[in-house]
Amino acid sequence: MSAGQNGTHNTDPLSKQSKAKPISKSPHRRSSLLRGAKIKRQYKLSKLKPFLGKWTEYDRGVNTFSPEGRLFQVEYAIEAIKLGSTAIGLKTKHGVVLAVEKRITSPLLEPSSVEKIMEIDEHIGCAMSGLIADARTLVEHARVETQNHRFSYGEPMTVESTTQALCDLALRFGEGDEESMSRPFGVSLLIAGRDENGPSLYYTDPSGTFWQCNAKAIGSGSEGADSSLQEQYNKDLTLEEAETIALSILKQVMEEKVTPNNVDIAKVSEKYHLYTPAEVEAVISRL
Repeated sequence: MSAGQNGTHNTDPLSKQSKAKPISKSPHRRSSLLRGAKIKRQYKLSKLKPFLGKWTEYDRGVNTFSPEGRLFQVEYAIEAIKLGSTAIGLKTKHGVVLAVEKRITSPLLEPSSVEKIMEIDEHIGCAMSGLIADARTLVEHARVETQNHRFSYGEPMTVESTTQALCDLALRFGEGDEESMSRPFGVSLLIAGRDENGPSLYYTDPSGTFWQCNAKAIGSGSEGADSSLQEQYNKDLTLEEAETIALSILKQVMEEKVTPNNVDIAKVSEKYHLYTPAEVEAVISRL
């Protein structure tokens, strides 16, 4: 009886003895396959390591200088500006004129909702090219700074100090715990204003650097526009002449016909003033 039971037990396909063999080998086979895949992956990475290391460390890091002393993320942000709308600024003895191309990508888009020139304070305005959301962040910061200055000192903030405060924020990318999520601001600004020192025009870029200019163009058509400004600009221009020059140069570099819907103009003489569509049309009629 026991022999019969033993015989039955040994021949049963579901017995523990018959199942023990594949189960005991399965983990070893699986670990062997994983080890082989890991070795292959490590071999491939070892071949790409010189390239991946350089790309990750220098090309993607916002706080890492390359061996040549370059910050690639800042350079890429500056290159992104060259894809933006063209903006032009001219300083005269009587004030500063700003003119900007507005790209209306759809006939369903309301032109007045596309803002390319913004007021910072009653004596300062700015034109922008690049990522408009980034520009709004910088402009909001500058507005707070100018109002705090008025409240603390009872006088308007100078144009240079406003520009400096704005560029200080532009330099803060990569700070704090979210360093990996940070990036430079992808926008350049033309800041126009008038203070106790007279009219002034400043140009900023994503590196947080700013320059004072007599005339400047930024955006996709900046190279051709800068060349035209060098030929046509002089310090004795009137505001009306500056308006005409700015819009005529925009007309040259824009792909579409100039209309009150796709161009913004503003000036800062005594105070900041954004032109109405009728005022823009009047300037266009002089071209």
